Amino acid sequence: MNASETGQGNHRALLATCVAAAARSADVIREGATRRSSLTWESKSTFDFVSDVDRASEVALAAVIAAHHPDATLLAEEGSPDATATTGLVFVADPLDGTTNFLHGVPWYAVSIAALVDGVVVAGAIINAATGELFTATRGGGARRAGEAMHVSTTTEPHRALIATGFPFSREEEIERYVPMLPAVMRATSGIRRNGAAALDLADVACGRYDAFFELRLMPWDLAAGLLMVQEAGGIVTTMEGLPCPVAETSILAANPAMHAWMMQVLG
Repeated sequence: MNASETGQGNHRALLATCVAAAARSADVIREGATRRSSLTWESKSTFDFVSDVDRASEVALAAVIAAHHPDATLLAEEGSPDATATTGLVFVADPLDGTTNFLHGVPWYAVSIAALVDGVVVAGAIINAATGELFTATRGGGARRAGEAMHVSTTTEPHRALIATGFPFSREEEIERYVPMLPAVMRATSGIRRNGAAALDLADVACGRYDAFFELRLMPWDLAAGLLMVQEAGGIVTTMEGLPCPVAETSILAANPAMHAWMMQVLG
């Protein structure tokens, strides 16, 4: 299978796999939430944690993907057979986006899964594992929330805009770059939110809850599904330098068209 051979039929089939895998992982996470006090977890870095629920969720989604597409490659946060794969069919997944929220009982965490064909995202699903809210998209087929078409906001005036962001968590130089960006955004908009799950932030831009989202460094599994959703919902997704956003380690700015142009000026 290559990108030129895929049509909406194949995209829908790949989306069905993404949804099934995400739903299975969400079940695992909900079960884990009932025994949160006894979970084992460890630090990957100072502000980055992994729990046994992250790992169990990844095992669950991997099994669903393997059952439907045994020849596909899986690139996932907690471990992948080939993290450099860019050709053929690749599923990119975050088995638990918002681990810190989950560990503290904050009901804002998700499973995010995207299907890529030759490096192009063609389908994606994000499910809020705490609430069950499901977001989906297929390339050329639009984006949906709970089965209904979703669109980015129509906000054009910064003072009416609600902006989402994510804090740097691993590099001192990123903090030094990030903090000076905040005052201009805070002064000009109706507010900034930092909820701690980038996949859900992108989904919320796609459905119009947020007018823009920016973060200095995300990984492929953080952004792959959400990138497609924002684009299919009529938004613009680039790096913070204004370049096309890759499914790779990168900065990101996702917004409706008017707010994207404004944010580029403010953050530049």
